[in-house]
Amino acid sequence: MEALLSRLSGVERAAMLCICLGEEATAKIFETLDDAEVRKISRCMMTIEHVPADVAKQVISFFVKAEEELAGIFVKGDEFVRKAIGGSSDAKRRELLLDQVSQGAGFRPLESIAMMDPRMVAGILEREHPQTVALVLSTQTPEQTSKVLEGVPEELRADVVLRMARIEKVSPEVITQIEDSLRREIGVVSSSDHQQVGGVDKVVDILGRMSKGMDRGILSLLEESNPELAEVIRRKLFTFEDLSYIDTRGLQAVLREINNDTLVVALKTASDNLQEALFANISSRAVDMIREDMDAMAPVRLADVENAQQEIIQVALKLEEEGTIVIPGRGVSDVLV
Repeated sequence: MEALLSRLSGVERAAMLCICLGEEATAKIFETLDDAEVRKISRCMMTIEHVPADVAKQVISFFVKAEEELAGIFVKGDEFVRKAIGGSSDAKRRELLLDQVSQGAGFRPLESIAMMDPRMVAGILEREHPQTVALVLSTQTPEQTSKVLEGVPEELRADVVLRMARIEKVSPEVITQIEDSLRREIGVVSSSDHQQVGGVDKVVDILGRMSKGMDRGILSLLEESNPELAEVIRRKLFTFEDLSYIDTRGLQAVLREINNDTLVVALKTASDNLQEALFANISSRAVDMIREDMDAMAPVRLADVENAQQEIIQVALKLEEEGTIVIPGRGVSDVLV
């Protein structure tokens, strides 16, 4: 027994024990561990599909000195882990862990960077090639990446963001090379499969978390090298439905800049929530006229609706840049309206 167990790491033993004990017991065990321990054990469990009977018996005996034999246990690791974490009584921690484990399923990102101060990470990465920086940051959470980007030289930010947006999948060989180059300064681990790590959606999430003004600065530089990509990111960064989050004074400022014909077309696919928000800032007579126009309107091409919505979005973005309105969720602002 000792020879077999000696070939297993502590994490592997813990993972097998949890699987043998079941989901309910594992949920209680997870509540006693810190987040880093839960992540390590969970990711190990997700790679296990079968625990042989003799291994299960030895692992149980090692940890709890039990004598009874256990039959072989077959599990769907991914589903087991989600249920076990889902059994935690701490809702906030449960949601965070599920998100982190989902991102790490089959792929252990550069976890040490997530634990480090963003300014320290920025100092390390600014000496690396922009492509390396992009690949490393693509493995991190949008929140951590946005903070790290704020600490790298301004002239490097747009280049890194452009490269991140173009990343789709990364081979394990490339990840290994990156890890080897950083190993002496930060602890890193390896990957086993090609992974989705970057892309436009992640870039949008990252820019949305950066301090006020930095997202616009990066987009401005990005427009110079790749205007089409910059426009795709800009459209995703702020949508027509996001207008509903602007306060009353801000919406009134936006509405003063657009004509009713544009608004009528744009509202063709708008949600009830957005329509109510906009109509609350227009006179009742104007609302009646707009509703009548919408009812009488002939079928409109989706492209025309999207163009009308983009026209209004651009008005809102212009007013935000001028400091006339504040769009919630677009970076950190010290302006209170």
